[in-house]
Amino acid sequence: MEGRMQERQTTGIVLAAGSGTRLGRGPKALLPFRGRPLVEAVAGSLLDGGCREVVVVLGSGAAEVAAAAELGRFRTAVNPDWPSGMGSSFLLGLAAADPADHVMVALADQPGLTPETVRRLLAVHHSGRITAAAYRPQGDPDGGGQARLRRGHPLLIDAELRAAVAATVAGDAGARGFLRAHPDVVDEVDCSDQSTGEDIDTPDQLHLLR
Repeated sequence: MEGRMQERQTTGIVLAAGSGTRLGRGPKALLPFRGRPLVEAVAGSLLDGGCREVVVVLGSGAAEVAAAAELGRFRTAVNPDWPSGMGSSFLLGLAAADPADHVMVALADQPGLTPETVRRLLAVHHSGRITAAAYRPQGDPDGGGQARLRRGHPLLIDAELRAAVAATVAGDAGARGFLRAHPDVVDEVDCSDQSTGEDIDTPDQLHLLR
């Protein structure tokens, strides 16, 4: 098990600051999912899957989300600069996490996230690397091998790489720039048996909540 996650713990970060403009239903964090706001389910999956704590980054409608969702199990941080894009929320979440921890970043609008996906990433992560959930295209049950996988969330960033990733964050992009520049440090883990990995961006994806 040398090189695996034995010495350090992991803080989960849920990016939940978006306004959900394209959906026209208010903050996506409050989308109903199995009888509770979606942000609760996503944060709960991170905590139940093995993250030692979870930071939920709020922004648009922060007071509304905090009042409607039961977030007592988690820490919250409010991003006043949320209109600038997801990057500022990503950086706020990194800053809020214990500096010694790895971080696992998830999106608040990904209803398919399960504790098993979180456990799987934690179990196979190696020091000095990034471990990303990946998913097969829909309608392709055999997947066509590792090359057909589509990288998604959650994303586990090693503590040693946090500063380097943060230095590349800008605008509406989180770790995307770093991942493109350093594909050699990214390990993709097939989580297709858990979900499609989709997040909800448009009305025609609301079926994912069912």
